[in-house]
Amino acid sequence: MEYWFMITSGVLAALYGCLILVYRYWFSALKPFQVTREQNPSIFFSIIIPARNESANIEKCLESILSQSYPLYEILVVDDHSTDDTALLVAQLARQYPQIRLIQLKDYVDGEATNSFKKKAIEIAVEKSTGSWIVTTDADCLVPTNWLYHFNAMILAKDPVFIAAPVMFTQNGHFSGVFQVLDFLSLQGITAAAVSAGSHSMCNGANLAYSKQAFEAVDKFKGIDHLASGDDMLLMHKMKKQFPNRLAYLFSNEMIVSTSPMPDWYSFFQQRIRWASKADSYNEPKIFLVLLLVYVFNLFLLIGLVVGIFQVEIFYWTCWLIASKTFIELYFLLPVARFFNLNKTLLFFPMMQPFHIIYTVVAGWLGKFGKYQWKNRTVR
Repeated sequence: MEYWFMITSGVLAALYGCLILVYRYWFSALKPFQVTREQNPSIFFSIIIPARNESANIEKCLESILSQSYPLYEILVVDDHSTDDTALLVAQLARQYPQIRLIQLKDYVDGEATNSFKKKAIEIAVEKSTGSWIVTTDADCLVPTNWLYHFNAMILAKDPVFIAAPVMFTQNGHFSGVFQVLDFLSLQGITAAAVSAGSHSMCNGANLAYSKQAFEAVDKFKGIDHLASGDDMLLMHKMKKQFPNRLAYLFSNEMIVSTSPMPDWYSFFQQRIRWASKADSYNEPKIFLVLLLVYVFNLFLLIGLVVGIFQVEIFYWTCWLIASKTFIELYFLLPVARFFNLNKTLLFFPMMQPFHIIYTVVAGWLGKFGKYQWKNRTVR
């Protein structure tokens, strides 16, 4: 068994290392997108924000959007059966700012009628929107000042139908917060690299833009509306199938949307289980194989650490694999951290490796076979 384990884990490590090197190559080839003077405001954007129990965040989110220098937009906040003051706060702001409209999801969908309230909220908001382009973000996010200007410029310059853009967690000074920032940093780096290279589809719904006409052309969320998650990546996959070569990544540090990390380990795991729950719903072989490789490699590392308690050779071999994994991941993350101005945070990366291995295996397993709580709802 010892020989078989070392050979298999070594092959997995080599494949994983090659994958990370490809991502590094793709990311290093990215050039920051520049807005030119000729790209004047011309696109009317409908910004859609699904919100459930976000009274602590929604005002700051809307204020950051209202601070936009871009003039052509509307904001549609869809209250998803909130039990706090979310709807009240939005209604008060809507009376002050004509750009804001409040939609109550309970007027269209019963509280137990679907497994995907967020997708339904977006579909209803799109139907009521007046813009030719949809922009989505989350109610706990803050957007940069020139956010819409960059989307407008990208549309005029590249003629895409779907644009992904960067998102990053803020620092809260806690160990769990640093862990989430580093984990999310790698995801965002891979997203920028893979989308820009035209490879597999990755994105985050906190910072997306897509053509309303294209959204309707792919029949909205039909075919994925039974899943609680996937309003971003699974939609992107539908867009890619129907509109190949018309997906874009807006690579600019003036486009980074910020949000807070989960406040504790429990909510962090619930979020990641929710993200992992859609892993086997991809009909895109590339991304499924990538996810499978990452999961199996981390599973072998975890097995190696456990078995290594009894077999010292396997323990030393696994430690060498983890050290190699850490080195090559740092090589990839260095330019990503520079882009997000998180160079100092990378100092914590090596010590996070054991925790990251355990989290990857556990969250991946529960995403497939377990259930999770999200926004006070139990999802299977």
